[in-house]
Amino acid sequence: MKRFYSEVGIAEETGGWTVRLDGRAIKTQGRQPQLLPTQALAELLAAEWRDQGETLDPKRFVHRDLADYAIDMVARDPAPVRANLLAYAETDTLCYRADPDEPFWRRQQQLWEPLVAGFEAREGVVLERVSGVIHRPQRPETLAALSDRLGTFTPFEFAALETLTSLAASLCVGLSVLDPEADAQALWNAANLEEDWQIEQWGADEEAQERRDLRTKQFLAALDFARAAKS
Repeated sequence: MKRFYSEVGIAEETGGWTVRLDGRAIKTQGRQPQLLPTQALAELLAAEWRDQGETLDPKRFVHRDLADYAIDMVARDPAPVRANLLAYAETDTLCYRADPDEPFWRRQQQLWEPLVAGFEAREGVVLERVSGVIHRPQRPETLAALSDRLGTFTPFEFAALETLTSLAASLCVGLSVLDPEADAQALWNAANLEEDWQIEQWGADEEAQERRDLRTKQFLAALDFARAAKS
């Protein structure tokens, strides 16, 4: 699609902020008003419209797509998103480890255990650790506490958290990275520890690195969205 606008701006409305193209407020892809909770988030979306070239590239509307998903889907029914996130808690990457006699287990313990322990302390839960691939369910009280925690998020934060968690395959990482004091890069590296271990053993693969770079970009974009939605 050809670029059809010249000016991009934002405006405060009753209940939130809008992005405006040539003075006209944007609607979501579901044809609802795209009303955003913060000025920071509106600026983030406006920047995507400003950065487009003469031909619009849908792949460069990452933040817009998250906002539309939050408005069109999550706000209407957050239950499926909550269930999806709790499923990641049941199979959290940071809780499934190698056998204790394997060298990789020691690396997992060194990097993952402090992160999991910190998460448990912040959230007031206990996570089951597993050596091997046999599933061990999390405690009902842990899942109940995490479900209550997820209920504290706005649809916009929820949409970002779903992206963060799915990319990391870890609710522990997804929730932890939202902490204002979190080291986002360290948490992302932890989520990719197995991949990095394989590279150490067998060498890097160019196509795999390209996929990793894309996922990293998506992870950091979702984090920017979450932080802007809460500003």
